[in-house]
Amino acid sequence: MRLNLMFPMRAVKHYDRWIADGDLAEVGRLVEEAGFDAVSMSEHPIPDDAWLGNGGHHAFDPFVSLSFLAAATTRLRVMTYVAVAGYRSPYLLAKSAASLDRLSGGRLTLGVAAGYLKTEFAALGADFTQRGRLLDAAIPAMRAVWTGRSVDRDDPTFPLHGHTSLPTPAQAGGPPIWIGGNSNAARRRAVTLADGWMPMGQSVEVAKITKTPPMADVAALAEAVRGVQDRRAEAGAAPLDVSFVPYEAELLPDVDAFARAVAASYRAYEDAGVTWITIEPTSRSLAAFREDIERIGTALAALVR
Repeated sequence: MRLNLMFPMRAVKHYDRWIADGDLAEVGRLVEEAGFDAVSMSEHPIPDDAWLGNGGHHAFDPFVSLSFLAAATTRLRVMTYVAVAGYRSPYLLAKSAASLDRLSGGRLTLGVAAGYLKTEFAALGADFTQRGRLLDAAIPAMRAVWTGRSVDRDDPTFPLHGHTSLPTPAQAGGPPIWIGGNSNAARRRAVTLADGWMPMGQSVEVAKITKTPPMADVAALAEAVRGVQDRRAEAGAAPLDVSFVPYEAELLPDVDAFARAVAASYRAYEDAGVTWITIEPTSRSLAAFREDIERIGTALAALVR
C-alpha cells in the first residue's frame, strides 16, 4: 500500500490563520519529506450555507492548488479527491488535467465522481439529474482529446468535430482516472471506464446524506473490493487501484493513537484489497500539521512499503 495525504479541508475556512507565515509550497515539501506518496485536494466551488453548517467544508480549486504543490515537490503525486465531473465541460476538465499532468512531469491522478450536493449543481447551472450519465460520457470524451489529435466524435452528449487540444498529458493515454463513490453505478464505472476506485467508509446515517450504500467495516469493504476486482478480471482488465480513508480516522485528533491503530489494521486493509491509504489530518495549524504528518509518516511509511 501507499500513502496519500488529503490537505486538511477544515483548514481552508481559516487558511490565513492556519498557514501563518508559511505557504502551500511548504505544505507540499513537508508531505514529501514525511514519506507520503501523494497529496490530494477535494472540490467544492460554491457549497450552500446549510450544508456548511451541518459539517460541510470549503475547498481550494483543486487544479490551482495541486499545481502549486507539484511545483514545490519532485516525486509526490497530486490527486483530485475528487473532482465533480458534471460541474464543467469534460473538455475543460481534460484541459486542466492535461496541463497539470504535463507541468508536473506526469504526476497527476484524476479522481472524479458524479457528485451528490444538489444545491451546488444548481448554483453552477449544472444538471444534477443527469450527473451520472454526464460522468459516463465525460471519461471517453477526455481520453479522446488527450490523444492530441483532431477529434471527430458523434457522441450524443459531448459531440466534437475538428477540434484539437494541446498540450497532451505527460502520462501516455492520460492520467489514471479513479472513480469515487459507493454506488453500483460508481462500481460499474470503476470496472469499465477507470483505473482505480475510491469507496467511502460510512455508516448508515452518513449514507443517508450521501445517498450511497453504507460500508461500515473492513469486512464490507473487502466484499465490495472483491466484487469490482472480480468483474475487472472477467473483462480481462488490469486490477484497479483502491484508495480508502481508514475507519480509524476518527482517532486522528490523537495522531499517535491513529497511527498505532492503522498499523494494527494494516494487514486487514491489505487483505481487503486496498492499495492506497488516504489520511486527512485534523491539524489546527501549519505548525501542528508539520508535527502530525512527521509522526504519522514515521509510524506508517516503512510499514506500507
